[in-house]
Amino acid sequence: MFEHILVPVDGSATAQLAVDKAIGLAKAFASRVTVIYVIDPYPFTGVGTDFAYGQAEYLSAAMAEANHAIHQAKEAFLVAGVVADSSIIEAHTAWRGIVEAGVSLQTDLIVMGSHGRNALEKLVLGSVAQAVLSHTKLPVLVVRDH
Repeated sequence: MFEHILVPVDGSATAQLAVDKAIGLAKAFASRVTVIYVIDPYPFTGVGTDFAYGQAEYLSAAMAEANHAIHQAKEAFLVAGVVADSSIIEAHTAWRGIVEAGVSLQTDLIVMGSHGRNALEKLVLGSVAQAVLSHTKLPVLVVRDH
């Protein structure tokens, strides 16, 4: 039913719950899996040498965080006996990177986490998950923390 599952990660516990759910689905349907991490290459604007230094420092930290999150997810898939491809994607917003990856990689399901940090936020989906749901034609399984 699901030949190729897209799993966006961000290093959070909720993303790990989504990885766990995707493992079960991938095993049940013998699906291919691609894990992605979206980096915004220009999260702030500025001028001068301070901006350039800050930008380089940010990108270095973001790449390290992305590599760590992808490694954790791929390790979980590997332990479960599921082979997962991975990619770090640059996009100006996380949701746009996820939606565009779903199309370009020809996936047929997105499995992602949604964050609920406090009582009010637990009533609604996280902004990234909500935007993905609003902008993709693909089925999306949103995994929430309890």
